[in-house]
Amino acid sequence: MVMASTVKVVLGSIAFGMFWVLAVFPSVPFLPIGRTAGSLLGAMLMVLFRVITPDQAYDAIDLPILGLLFATMVVSVYLEKADMFKYLGKLLSWKSKGAKDLICRVCVISAISSAFITNDTVCVVLTEFVLKIARQHNLPPHPFLLALASSANIGSAATPIGNPQNLVIAVQSKIPFVDFLFGVLPAMLVGIVVNALFLICMYWRVLSAQKDEENATSEVVGDEDVVSHQFSPATLSHHSSINSQEGNLTLETVNMQSSPNMNGPVAHVDATLRNRASSVENEIHRASSSGFESGRNSNASKEGINDGFSPKKEETAPSKRAVLMDTLRDALPTQSSEGKENVTTKWKMMLWKFCVYLATIGMLLAMLMHLNMSWTAITAALALVVLDFRDARPCLEKVSYSLLVFFCGMFITVNGFNETGIPRSFWDMMEPYSRITHVSGIAVLAVVILVLSNLASNVPTVLLLGAKVAASAAALSSAHEKKAWLILAWVSTVAGNLSLLGSAANLIVCEQARRPPHLGYNLSFWNHLKFGVPSSLIVTAIGLTLIR
Repeated sequence: MVMASTVKVVLGSIAFGMFWVLAVFPSVPFLPIGRTAGSLLGAMLMVLFRVITPDQAYDAIDLPILGLLFATMVVSVYLEKADMFKYLGKLLSWKSKGAKDLICRVCVISAISSAFITNDTVCVVLTEFVLKIARQHNLPPHPFLLALASSANIGSAATPIGNPQNLVIAVQSKIPFVDFLFGVLPAMLVGIVVNALFLICMYWRVLSAQKDEENATSEVVGDEDVVSHQFSPATLSHHSSINSQEGNLTLETVNMQSSPNMNGPVAHVDATLRNRASSVENEIHRASSSGFESGRNSNASKEGINDGFSPKKEETAPSKRAVLMDTLRDALPTQSSEGKENVTTKWKMMLWKFCVYLATIGMLLAMLMHLNMSWTAITAALALVVLDFRDARPCLEKVSYSLLVFFCGMFITVNGFNETGIPRSFWDMMEPYSRITHVSGIAVLAVVILVLSNLASNVPTVLLLGAKVAASAAALSSAHEKKAWLILAWVSTVAGNLSLLGSAANLIVCEQARRPPHLGYNLSFWNHLKFGVPSSLIVTAIGLTLIR
């Protein structure tokens, strides 16, 4: 493809430059409108500058990718609603054997979960657990934050649904899920091990230092530490456990104020007993008052009134103890029935969680059977909506629609930039040196992808170079074409570990760590760069030798 006219090249470059600046630095002082609005601005400028036509802009939007992205977000919402992330958080510190063991767990759990739930979602949710664990064990948080972000990126490279750029590659290349998985899985597994060892070696002194464990609390992260996120649902509130009460119920127990922490059936019964006791006391008081007034009207002596009234009261008015014991006997069946309702609700919740996990596993198995990934994921998402059997709006509101809009604008902007001819000319210059039939060619291709992924972000890099790299490899054989796509997936994903700005997962971890009550847990750009450059280069190089 030859270069377009000079005017189109200049205007297209300006539009793409605006998109790039706002995508990488969404809060620039001169136009702090954010990534989503910046993406739409770049797309609109491409049309206004007549780099592409409106029809070409609409055609550039890849609906299968958007459908797959939307469906995976919905599935993630219901998985967190089913407490899966809470269980993952507990696994991080269950029977841990020290700081090095914890950092290895963070690497393994974040990598495996990112492969099937997307890296951004895992980072949003698990950052809270990682910070909690670091605080419990009196450890510095930054090695664990680096472990979470970097391992989530590496793990997400193994599947087509692990991250957005892999979604693009899977749809454009039409590589089956199982071929994609087994093609990158060896590189991912070795990469996780190397990354964990590099973290331990780099922070050996910090992780080996004697720490004061006296202030450490329970090893397991509590439910109260689970928070709700956009693109991640809030964990369901659980029924509070009911402590059994020992001893006989007496009048003093009934009149005792209920504890502020008491809830559920016990609080209900206690409040009922107090109300009924108060009612009985009022009735007895009214009976006593009426008897006393009638005695005064009969002109009897004060002593006679008292002597005659007391026995009568004992005969006609039931004692407080007897009335309250009757009330207790009436209330106990109510407590028992409410306890049964709680057990029933608990079993229903367990059955619903099982169905959510089963539907998710079914989605993955269907993808492994080479079914259409977009429609498979959409079917699983709708199945979860139906299984929930309630208004789906609260769950659907947690989906990041701004991310979908960002992708629409990015598709249009990148398509417009392709029309200028600049990406094609750049690839024509690099293609002779990037043949994947030679080790040197793979190295040059990896460097190009690595640099562009950190300059233009990984998803735009895949959109700009993916088809061109694949076409060049397809001229050799179909096997080389598949390998080229997998190399692009591996390098563009691991490239996100090079700098703090290289991946959205890194930024998510950084922003989550800055929020209260974790103020001071700042993952700085330079701290990340000191770890990211050597780690990403080593992991990328080792992984390239294992791509099949």
